[in-house]
Amino acid sequence: MTEIGTTPARTGLRRLTGRTTWLAAVVLAGSLAFSGCSTTTDTATGSTAASTSTSSTVVDAAATTTTDATTTAGTISDTTAAAEAFLATLSDEQREAVLYDYDDETKTTSWSNFPVTFVERAGLNLTDLTEEQQTAALAVLESLLSEEAYATVTGIMGGDEYLHENSSSTEESLGQYYIAFFGEPSTTSAFEVQFGGHHLGINATLDGAANDITFAPTHLGVQPAVYTDEDGEEVQPFDGIYTDAFAFFDSLTAEQQATLTSGDVSSCAPGDTCEFSTGAGLTGADLTDEQKQLLLELIANWAGMADAESTATTLAEIEATLDTTVVAWSGETTYDMSTGDGIDFSISGPDVYVSFQAQGGSAGADVDGVSTSGWGHVHTVYRDPSDDYAGSVTQQEATGGMGGGFPDGEAPSGGTPPEGAPAAAA
Repeated sequence: MTEIGTTPARTGLRRLTGRTTWLAAVVLAGSLAFSGCSTTTDTATGSTAASTSTSSTVVDAAATTTTDATTTAGTISDTTAAAEAFLATLSDEQREAVLYDYDDETKTTSWSNFPVTFVERAGLNLTDLTEEQQTAALAVLESLLSEEAYATVTGIMGGDEYLHENSSSTEESLGQYYIAFFGEPSTTSAFEVQFGGHHLGINATLDGAANDITFAPTHLGVQPAVYTDEDGEEVQPFDGIYTDAFAFFDSLTAEQQATLTSGDVSSCAPGDTCEFSTGAGLTGADLTDEQKQLLLELIANWAGMADAESTATTLAEIEATLDTTVVAWSGETTYDMSTGDGIDFSISGPDVYVSFQAQGGSAGADVDGVSTSGWGHVHTVYRDPSDDYAGSVTQQEATGGMGGGFPDGEAPSGGTPPEGAPAAAA
């Protein structure tokens, strides 16, 4: 099993060619953001300097302006501008493929924790775009997310790339990601940015009229939990989530921990309609003020992926009903990835639902000496029972419970189905 450290998730330049060149760009863009560097590229035209080497091309493609907005309005403005710049790089046919009506029900079935060869995603596959278009698409993601969330997301994407290059998986879609917009990007009306692949499914609704941003629903996953990039840097995308989870757990008394671990950990698959039943567990009313704040910090890993203002607004809404929110936990009680099979927990209340599940199998993505199940394979789902999709649509139960379907009823060839029948256990 890989030795686990506490290095924050970060990645370095990948000198890659072919299908993963665009991911090298996002990796470098992430490292630029982490170091506080800010370089500029004409994102409206996507122009980049010509280069005679792969690494230089990646550098040029990844150079974007990091705005790091701190307000909801700032994030909406920056993301809208980045989205419009991306759309300006597309052909008419591509624009038609990436733009959907705001209330199109496709948004509920086109995100999943299954590979893209088994669940059709909406929009455009980044591997089908030019380098200019890829750069502009990734600028949308960077404008939307906080620095911390962007680090988590690029770490997740780097993990998929690592599996594609090093594992025994036959899944050809590892490292493929799609982008779609539901509604025209605007600072005065609502639109949704949908971005994801196998271990990532972001659904961010930005409403300039209401000055509101929500990430419900969203899927974050990781496999493996820890990997080493080509520069020898250790990447651990979920370290922040694990740290927050165990900070909450460790703050509890022995009696509270007993109640927490005797509860009912629930799940809600991306392609399922959900009842959001709370079940047994530790209730928010039984927590101290300090413990409530630690729980909110844990929830913020999903609910607070943008700027400080939108995070504070969302957490305030969740805090208002925290007394009736129930938390349940199973699995390990110590943050030590060298032992056990990981953790499962659920947080279920009127305004928040989080399911965190360690997967019992590797789904065929085995790497010698690296854990790709249990601690090393996790799927999570965040939802808002009162405001999924900002109330624009109702979740549709997907074909086969897999989060989506294909026009001809058959998934394309080129992969092994994930282990486990329920989508949330894949």
